Amino acid sequence: MKFLFIGIYAFWFLSEVILRMLLHSKNKEFKSKDNSTLNLIWVLIFLAIFLAVYASNFNFLITKDITIYYVALLFICIGIILKFAVIADLGKFFTVDVTIKQNHKLKTDGFYKYVRHPSYAVSLLSFIGFGLSFNNWVSLIILVVIISIAFLIRIKTEEKVLIDYFGEEYLNYKKNTKKLIPFIY
Repeated sequence: MKFLFIGIYAFWFLSEVILRMLLHSKNKEFKSKDNSTLNLIWVLIFLAIFLAVYASNFNFLITKDITIYYVALLFICIGIILKFAVIADLGKFFTVDVTIKQNHKLKTDGFYKYVRHPSYAVSLLSFIGFGLSFNNWVSLIILVVIISIAFLIRIKTEEKVLIDYFGEEYLNYKKNTKKLIPFIY
């Protein structure tokens, strides 16, 4: 079981590193709008992981049932699979940095019909799974809170750029579509 977790963690981490390398935009015009939030996300992710691992040394058990480990793996895997689906859904307009590409179109269908930021939503799902894999309430809370803060900071930056570029079209989309959790938030 331990090797399965390590393999999935490694695949998840490597896929994120590769996505960061491959999906950086070439557009310099809007690059300054990123405000280094991509770097902030990575710093906060590593901080959250460090703190979650440390907290896992204390006995704040979620359950004695080993099913939690399978649920954790399921959440991580679903998050990874959906992340690739979201990237495919946005297609050539998906970048890891905040930028607007030439002839950029506002995506409001597919995953974007349900949430404005599906990539962060499914990444959060993976982090919930990662937190559950510690079977520790404090580790889970640390991961969810810190990662959510990082994503919300990033979303604020992204939405400013999207409003600046798309104007009323984005504002209308924003009124009718939840930010991160379908039908809730």
